[in-house]
Amino acid sequence: MNDATRLAALSDISVDGSLLVTVREADGSEEEVIVVRTDDCVAGWKNFCQHETDQRLDRGFGAAIRGGEIVCPKHGSMFDGCSGYCDSGKAAESTLVEVEVAVEEGVIYLTDDQCSFLHKGGIDEDDGTPGSSSHLTF
Repeated sequence: MNDATRLAALSDISVDGSLLVTVREADGSEEEVIVVRTDDCVAGWKNFCQHETDQRLDRGFGAAIRGGEIVCPKHGSMFDGCSGYCDSGKAAESTLVEVEVAVEEGVIYLTDDQCSFLHKGGIDEDDGTPGSSSHLTF
């Protein structure tokens, strides 16, 4: 797997779990990415809700994922973990922005040629204080 960066062992992420990483985009900006594992897939998504792009899906302690769907902690919109498509809530009819990842021999790799891995965790490791007054946590 050329030009791929190892992110984690598949066993490091539980089913309906996630990993938060920071990448550098082709334009030089930094972006947070969540890698999610469901019963059906492992997928990478930019770490923001399509309804409010300043709303992070993973605020530094794992994305809320139930039954293979990523739950927006502010409005409860549910995004399919494999396709990124949302059919409920305020983000209905939208799709998360994909970041390409692949699994090979039990290892998850970043394979997206539009970004490069910087580090595990978020852009700014803050104190975890929510940025809004309404947040769901499971």
